[in-house]
Amino acid sequence: MVLPEDIRDTLKSVAALTEVVDSLGEDDNLFDRGLDSFGSVQLMLALEERYNIEFPDNLLNRRSFSTIRIIVETVSKLTVSAAA
Repeated sequence: MVLPEDIRDTLKSVAALTEVVDSLGEDDNLFDRGLDSFGSVQLMLALEERYNIEFPDNLLNRRSFSTIRIIVETVSKLTVSAAA
């Protein structure tokens, strides 16, 4: 199970969000809070490593990394798919 706290922990590895992670709500737009394209790639790689998953091309978009809630949902689906 992927928890919001786990995603927050992973977000701390993204330089652009380090300072604001603890103040983020689950539905705050990460791009509005400082995430950029380089940071989203860092985040994707950190999530892939942490959860031993791979984001398919159809999920490589701004929406997939826009909020903590969406990241939890996306990674949860990918971990279920990876386990099957």
